[in-house]
Amino acid sequence: MHKLIKYVGISLLVMGLAACDNKDNNTEAVDNTAASTTAEHTVTLLDGKVSFSLPADISDQSGKVGTQSNNMHVYSDTSGQKAVIVIISEASTDTLAALAERLEQQQRARDPQLQVVSNKSIEIKGHDVQKLDTIISAQGQTTYSSIVLAKVNDQLLTMQISLPADNQAQAQASAESILNTLILK
Repeated sequence: MHKLIKYVGISLLVMGLAACDNKDNNTEAVDNTAASTTAEHTVTLLDGKVSFSLPADISDQSGKVGTQSNNMHVYSDTSGQKAVIVIISEASTDTLAALAERLEQQQRARDPQLQVVSNKSIEIKGHDVQKLDTIISAQGQTTYSSIVLAKVNDQLLTMQISLPADNQAQAQASAESILNTLILK
């Protein structure tokens, strides 16, 4: 459980740093959006037990995060504003709902104005999953975050998708398009 908290903390740090990035990438974002709708690439983890597709503008950045851990995978665009973080850790005896509630409390401690869009149990291709969607504000930036918790192969999978929330409906649709490709075996 301590590992999960550590990795969620790292992911929130990465997300916070992305939100603090004051670069003006408006033209780049338009070009990346057009490219992301036409091409995707598939990521496979846990010897094929977990797979999902990412837009072409999001690539593996795991080696650049400063951790040598094999159970944390970071994917982002060149600006760092779009990120997908996957953490694979030891399974907890807590329910997925209890873990999501704890994550929500931790996020609220960092951002008292946290907006919870949803915190619900869903099913993805026969697997029970807990999904926590939030909007986080930091230094004038808003980020849409969708966190999915699932137990796979006696391990806990935590997948966080963080996107700029300037247009919440678009960010939510983009996160859903990634989650719709998630396959758990």
